[in-house]
Amino acid sequence: MSDTLVLFLPSGQSPWRWLRVAGDRVTARGDGVPSFDATAPENAVAVAPAESVTLHWADLPDRSTAQAAAAARLLAADASVTPIAELHVAVGREADGVERPIGVVSAHWMRGALAALAAEGIDPDAVIPAPMLLPRPEQGYVRADLGGEGVVRGTTSGFADEARLTELVTGGVAPATLGRDELEAAIVGAVAAPALDLRQGAFARRTRAAIDWALVRHLAWLGAAILVVTLLISLTEIVKLNMAASSMEARADALARTALPRGKTVNNADRQLGERLTRLRGAGLGFSGTAASVFAAVGATPGAELRALSFDGTGRLRATVAVQNEGLITDITQRLRRQGFSVAQSMAQNNGGVFSIDLTVSAS
Repeated sequence: MSDTLVLFLPSGQSPWRWLRVAGDRVTARGDGVPSFDATAPENAVAVAPAESVTLHWADLPDRSTAQAAAAARLLAADASVTPIAELHVAVGREADGVERPIGVVSAHWMRGALAALAAEGIDPDAVIPAPMLLPRPEQGYVRADLGGEGVVRGTTSGFADEARLTELVTGGVAPATLGRDELEAAIVGAVAAPALDLRQGAFARRTRAAIDWALVRHLAWLGAAILVVTLLISLTEIVKLNMAASSMEARADALARTALPRGKTVNNADRQLGERLTRLRGAGLGFSGTAASVFAAVGATPGAELRALSFDGTGRLRATVAVQNEGLITDITQRLRRQGFSVAQSMAQNNGGVFSIDLTVSAS
């Protein structure tokens, strides 16, 4: 990684500090937040104070990042008194270690740190715990000053250098202090390929998706081709349906002509066939259909007798019905109406206990 700004986030009363890495060496350093002539640097890495991050090492599942993160959260929940919902857990990997580093930090601290960086116009590529900038010793511990604070690193540990804590962890053995050149070389390597980056999960860096215009044009042409093919298919189906409809209409017309009298001039076979059918069967539903319904309704009514029947050219059938009581007339009219007929009735006449009534039945 070339021309990278390394920002040491403040801890307690300590100010901001920074390094600039170009190529394989540190080219500049200073206190505070560096000013930018135009825009923020393309590459920036933030360093979290050792006291803000708790580091663990564990042998985690290597099948997927999601499985490793889930296992790390379980370990963090067992090792922390803080509710796991308030913690952010990140998983890393070291090239020369079987166990994988786990960083546990307050989610509140992560939000505040990223907000402070954003206020300075910086969106870091990574947030690295300070102890992870030190080289991993083969045995024992190493120590260095980073961003104004002492940091200790062991083979599977990393923490802020505090006299009593350090002695307790190292068993009273003083850590080896790194020289400046050795420390800068370790920082350059750690920044180029972070073994543990806290910007994971909900705090992962959002990258802008580049628009592949060539792909966009290709998809546009593909969409246009699909649209044209779909349109052609639809037009073909329409033509086929029209041809089929014309053929069916021609066959129906030819069939209708066979039912008309021979020698009759045919102008509109469908209309002429309908007129002939009306003349043969009568208007409305015709005499046969209407009379059959009236016969059925009267026959299904006990004590009812059909005495007269007439049919006119308008499709109305007049029937004189004799019944034992007026309620039977209601039964007959309801049966006819359920079959779709309109029924009008005259006043009932009582002739010696037999009621006679005229019904006018027509298609609704």
